Amino acid sequence: MSCLSRRGRSPSLRARACGSRSARVDSPFEETVSHGVNTEHYFPVPRLTVFSHVPCPQDKLETADPKTCSPKEYLETFIFPVLLPGMARLLHQAKKEKCFERKRTKFIACDFLTEWLYNQNPKRIGEPFTEFFSIPFVEEWLKHYPRPPIPLSLLLTEEEAALCIQSFWRAYLVRCDPEIQELRQWQKKLREDKHIHQRVQIFWARQEQKVKCKMEDEEAPAAKIPAP
Repeated sequence: MSCLSRRGRSPSLRARACGSRSARVDSPFEETVSHGVNTEHYFPVPRLTVFSHVPCPQDKLETADPKTCSPKEYLETFIFPVLLPGMARLLHQAKKEKCFERKRTKFIACDFLTEWLYNQNPKRIGEPFTEFFSIPFVEEWLKHYPRPPIPLSLLLTEEEAALCIQSFWRAYLVRCDPEIQELRQWQKKLREDKHIHQRVQIFWARQEQKVKCKMEDEEAPAAKIPAP
């Protein structure tokens, strides 16, 4: 029985079963197109806007008066030409400090930008480079508002941090040794039997008492001398 005589199959299945490559089922969209319907009505093609070549305006010369010009002219003429290069240097330095890879770093963006702008000031041309903490107004500010110290974990380099972690891990492995555990237990028992902690406390109490008596003896003659 040939495949064309089978019933209950769609034309596409019959064509596939017979091995015919010329059989094709028209979709509703293709039937609509074949009847002469304009497809642009359903799928309009956007028109490309043609821009005429207009030369870019030349940069404004620094002819504006900073005291009388508008805020926009002041920013474009005096602020942005200096601030934008500093921001670019700031991003490069932040990449070197791996600020885009870590959650916490020792790099402070405001400090770097302050130092860069201070040293790039046109009034300081020819003067030596000044570090952030040596800037006069920074020193004055930190005298009244000191900063907390930076954690040691942020100051260590990757090599130094690796050495600290490795030394701690080696020490932990040594302490886990059974013989070392036995030695530590013996030392602990020895300290408890001889009351080492109590002896240390008594010793320091006596030392403090001696220092206190000495200070009282030095103050007593000075109190007996009458005032002129």
